Amino acid sequence: MQNHNYNNPGENLNIERRVKINQMQRSVRRGRERLRWVRCWVRLFMILLLIFAAYKVYKLPQWYLNKNIFSSASNNTLTIVGNVITPTYRIISILRQTPVPQRPIYLFDTSDIEKEIEKLPPVKEVYIKRLWFPARLGIIVVERRPVLRISPDPKVPPIAFFAEGGKLIGRDYLPLKNIGNTILVLTYGTKGDDYRSWDEKKIRKIETIVRATEQFSGQKVEYIDMRNPKDIYIKLPEVNVRIGELDYMALSRVRNISAILPQIKILKKKIKYIDLRWEDAQYIKLEE
Repeated sequence: MQNHNYNNPGENLNIERRVKINQMQRSVRRGRERLRWVRCWVRLFMILLLIFAAYKVYKLPQWYLNKNIFSSASNNTLTIVGNVITPTYRIISILRQTPVPQRPIYLFDTSDIEKEIEKLPPVKEVYIKRLWFPARLGIIVVERRPVLRISPDPKVPPIAFFAEGGKLIGRDYLPLKNIGNTILVLTYGTKGDDYRSWDEKKIRKIETIVRATEQFSGQKVEYIDMRNPKDIYIKLPEVNVRIGELDYMALSRVRNISAILPQIKILKKKIKYIDLRWEDAQYIKLEE
């Protein structure tokens, strides 16, 4: 029988070393476990803190429009630009029909307001900018370009005007400010040529004739007289130009004015009009 020496100091020392190593490993594992739990709690706390902070930011009054924003345009939360023809009060009257949203401005859908403002006759397009901190609205209005002004007489203020696209706009939006290069058209709106029935094609035709007259005469047209649609006159600063009907040959006849105007300076008599009603026969009508 083999005898075991339980009093071997070397073997006892190894056993004690292994026990300590195991204890240290268990201690490290417990430390790592505690650290993992601490990290989880810290992470959870940070998430809750961020949620709370986000909620507080969400509830800040700077995200919400002033309840009186649509009362007038003279405040710091509403600006309207680009409306030269359209009065501001007409835009404000549309805005007042829209309830002020009770939600943050970034959730406010402005498409319905844009569509309502675009129903105003002079308005072509509308863009609404939503500005944050504080919540504000910026309304940018793009208006139709005025083309023709309608009047029964040169001494009478216009009663209506046509804008690009053949849009007829009434006296509610007159007088025009900063009208630019618009054309004054004299017409009674009766006798088979009611201007209220003119379409975009007719508007472009009138504009083409007038611009061609300015080009070939080198003068600014004061007005085009269409009160008799079968006998139309174009008024230049120096003379009247009679072109007859606004038919397909009218543009060709207008080109002849460049050859006739130099003759006016030679004549010493008063001129009634230049007659361009015929393609191959133009003449100067003198005052009797």
